[in-house]
Amino acid sequence: MLDDRSKLLMKALVEHYIADGQPVGSRTLSKASGLELSPATIRNVMSDLEELGLIASPHTSAGRIPTARGYRLFVDTMLTVQPGTYSAHSLTPDQPQKVISNAANLLSNLSQFVGVVIAPRRTSVFRHIEFMRLSERRLLVIIVSPDGDVQNRIIFTEVDYTPAQLSEASNFLNTHYLGLDMQDVRQRLQGELESLRSEIGTLMQAAVNVSSEAISETQDEVVISGERNLLSVSDFSSDMGHLRRAFELFEQKTQLMRLMDVAGQAEGVRIFIGGESQVVPFEDLSIVSSPYEVDGKVVGTLGVIGPTRMAYDRMIQIVDITSKLVSNALSHHK
Repeated sequence: MLDDRSKLLMKALVEHYIADGQPVGSRTLSKASGLELSPATIRNVMSDLEELGLIASPHTSAGRIPTARGYRLFVDTMLTVQPGTYSAHSLTPDQPQKVISNAANLLSNLSQFVGVVIAPRRTSVFRHIEFMRLSERRLLVIIVSPDGDVQNRIIFTEVDYTPAQLSEASNFLNTHYLGLDMQDVRQRLQGELESLRSEIGTLMQAAVNVSSEAISETQDEVVISGERNLLSVSDFSSDMGHLRRAFELFEQKTQLMRLMDVAGQAEGVRIFIGGESQVVPFEDLSIVSSPYEVDGKVVGTLGVIGPTRMAYDRMIQIVDITSKLVSNALSHHK
């Protein structure tokens, strides 16, 4: 446990380092903390904080900088957030994908870091499905989604279906499964295969499988804005290795989705500090995130990704207000 003096010095050190990015020495810390302590006393406290793993001394400086553990202590016990600064911003109810794109841009513009939004996962519902014979045992499956999007997929079959059989299969699917999610269609087909002729049932199963893949591939699940902002962040521009790792993360959207999915499993704004756990495996990156809702149900996650040396109080405000704006815009778009 830290005593009050150590907490004040720790808070002052983190705030000063976030503000100017330079390792903090005892003399600077004495002025920043407002405590009338001798440099020797402050050095002793800093030595204790270093032993606790809360601060570290870079090789090139006598000053100290926060560690991931130090940032965590600061965020959890010392951070104060003034509400209302960003309440004047808005997002207009619109097509969901446009709202998501605008939200990523807003996060990026306000934070001057990277805005990331995980889009709501659309249900794989179809409005119409049709088969077209291309050649022997080679068929084109045409899938029309409820919003009019058309996807085509080629499937190869073990038997050569006649036009009458293709028409029978498409009519059955369109009549009995219209408006159902593909997962529900797949489950219902399993139970109805006995009542269907085996070759028709096999064809419909294959069609449902490729339809699910086709619909899921059209979803732009991760929307990223502002990657170039990191080029002007001194923490990255001075170290190409840091910058390269950051851009690799944005390119590997699967890993980014995993990070944001973990972030979205909690209520409210959460902060994940790089290097403190396997959640964010990059020591130089932190994520401030929040889930967002549609009609009271959590459907996605959004957040800001930036350097560990970020103004967490500002980022919390930005992410919190953007989450509310997205929830409102999507809930009012019908």
